[in-house]
Amino acid sequence: MVSRRKFIGVSAVAVAGTACHASTARTEPEPTDGGVAQPPAIAALTSVKSQAQPITVDERRARIEHARALMHDSDLSAMMLTGGTSLDYFTGIQWGLSERLLAVVLPVRGTPFLVTPAFERSRAMEQVAEGPLDTGTDVMTWQEHESPYALVAQGLQSRGLATGRLGIEETVRYVFSDGAAHALPAMSLASATPVTAGCRMVKTDHEVALMRLAAAVTLRAYHATWQSIREGMTQQDVSALVAAGHHRQGFDGEATVQVGEYSALPHGSRTPQTIRDGTIVMIDGGCKVEGYTSDITRTFVLGTPNDEMKKVFDIVYRAQTAALQTARPGLECQAVDAAARKVIVDAGYGPDYTYFAHRLGHGMGMDGHEWPYLVRGNTLPMQPNMMFSDEPGIYIPGKFGVRIEDDMHITADGAELLTPRSPSLEQPFGPSA
Repeated sequence: MVSRRKFIGVSAVAVAGTACHASTARTEPEPTDGGVAQPPAIAALTSVKSQAQPITVDERRARIEHARALMHDSDLSAMMLTGGTSLDYFTGIQWGLSERLLAVVLPVRGTPFLVTPAFERSRAMEQVAEGPLDTGTDVMTWQEHESPYALVAQGLQSRGLATGRLGIEETVRYVFSDGAAHALPAMSLASATPVTAGCRMVKTDHEVALMRLAAAVTLRAYHATWQSIREGMTQQDVSALVAAGHHRQGFDGEATVQVGEYSALPHGSRTPQTIRDGTIVMIDGGCKVEGYTSDITRTFVLGTPNDEMKKVFDIVYRAQTAALQTARPGLECQAVDAAARKVIVDAGYGPDYTYFAHRLGHGMGMDGHEWPYLVRGNTLPMQPNMMFSDEPGIYIPGKFGVRIEDDMHITADGAELLTPRSPSLEQPFGPSA
């Protein structure tokens, strides 16, 4: 999940549980989750965690070999991975970023090595032992007064790689890349993003299956939340319901919620908002299943939408359809954005980014937003098993916004959405929901 969603507090869960319990009072005791009373639709959800199969060590070994092939094509001598998603993707090591360098250096040939603070060695080795790195991996430790970059240089020099190009992907902190550059004056630094994105942007069938499960979990959480919403709830109340709906299914998930005029801000507002009859409600969020994300938006009205709302929803729905029908292997990413944008502009909500204020979509995987992007100027051809959000929207300042977002899988000859689409503002989960 992107950080814009990180505002749900524990107190909000308690508030939502109290509000929903009062709105759906029953004579018998309601099931609880963490001691908080749950609305019936949320309480009815059950865990599907057993359906998620973790990524295996052999899969990560295959990723490392794929990375080495791409490093060779990019003329990289080695690649330095620091805390973050790509380190996890290749090695299974989950490590937060701090001012202290922990890095795995992957040479184009020879064995990888680990550079870690000395006092973190045991914690790091616990994760190394569970992953694809050889149990004999060279582990180089540094004390607090020492330079970790000298160890990076030493490890590369011992492998005959004192010259050439060291790959640094886009998420590595400048302080780390700058430190390596000074310790390796005979090496030049180059982007390793073609390697990391080159591996990560085309998913395996296993990764697609995890994302399909994540999308299904999120949609069920949304559906149960929609069934539980009552007039007078705040956006924090609804966010807490979404979180509870994910938790009941065995996963952590979250969503931002925007109401009325604040739905015209694509990423919303922190302004307190209360749901009233006839107002637009926009829910945007997702979860992670074994590290793989969902990202879904549903827009609906509590009560009866007005004619303008229904008109805008229909245009956005047609734009999402155009994108889905356009996307296919071999087509440039920008063409899918263009197809959706044309529908919106031709309907009078233009020009350009005036009302459809953002790109059509982003790549998805272990990060909610990752390469590649469905945006003008991106000439990269799509490939089977790429994953994107398909999320057109129309945002009318001071009034309301409508966005429909589903997760889109590029197939061998076209594209599919991972979950059923939202057919209307009145019935966002279908007439039988």
